[in-house]
This record gives sequence, structure tokens and C-alpha cells, in this order.
Amino acid sequence: MTKEIGIGLAALFLPAALLLASPGGAAEQDAGRFQLERSGDHFVRLDRQTGAMAICQDQNGNLVCRMAADERTAYDDELDRLSDRVAKLEKAAAANKGSDLPSDAEVDRTLGIMQKFMRGFMGMAKEFQNEEPNTKPLPQKT
Repeated sequence: MTKEIGIGLAALFLPAALLLASPGGAAEQDAGRFQLERSGDHFVRLDRQTGAMAICQDQNGNLVCRMAADERTAYDDELDRLSDRVAKLEKAAAANKGSDLPSDAEVDRTLGIMQKFMRGFMGMAKEFQNEEPNTKPLPQKT
């Protein structure tokens, strides 16, 4: 009976203690973010913003929360994926020696493409200038 009263008091005072422990501005914004539900001798905490769930237990007057097993696995997988990505990016940056400038061969190739494009465009413009203008009157469209 005493244990149930202690858990009941913890459930009553825990949300207030969490709100007082957080900074003022964040407490107002996150007041409705978490929802605690009692389930037997522990609590289930739902993060309404992310959907993450955690199992919380009262240990010596402190509420200790741990992620659910399936969410922990997903969290660890995402962390591993991001760590691999960072390692690859760091390796690529080291290989480039910090230089993002194109090589001389790339610049020469690009200039050749642009020259070919401009010559073709200017040739079409000269053809249009050499054509005889259409002197026929345009039909009425109204």
C-alpha cells in the first residue's frame, strides 16, 4: 500500500518537477510535448512531436527513462548510417585536399563546349538576318 502511494505521489509531482527543471521559454513551448501514462509499476512517456516512446521507472525518487527496444534499434541504425556518411565525406574531402577548383582539362573542355554553342547560335542569328522580311500584311484576328 505504501509503495502504491509513493508511485501515485511520484506520478502527481513528476510532471511539475519536469516543468520546473526546464528553462522558462522551453517549458511553455514543450508543455504539451510529452505525455506520461502509468502502466503497472512503470510509466510510458510519449513524445508527441516525434512519436518516440520511452519506458520510465522510479529509481530512488528519480524517474529514469529508456527508449523502447525497437526505437533504440532504429536510433542506433540511423546513428551508424550517419557515422558512415561522415567518414566517407571526410575521406573525400581529404582526397580533394580541400580544393574545389576544376582542373585545367575540365576548364578547357568547358570552354570548347561554350565556343561551339556560341558559334552555332551566332550562325543561326546571321541566317535570320539574311532572310527577306515578310512584307505580307498580317490577317485580322478580331
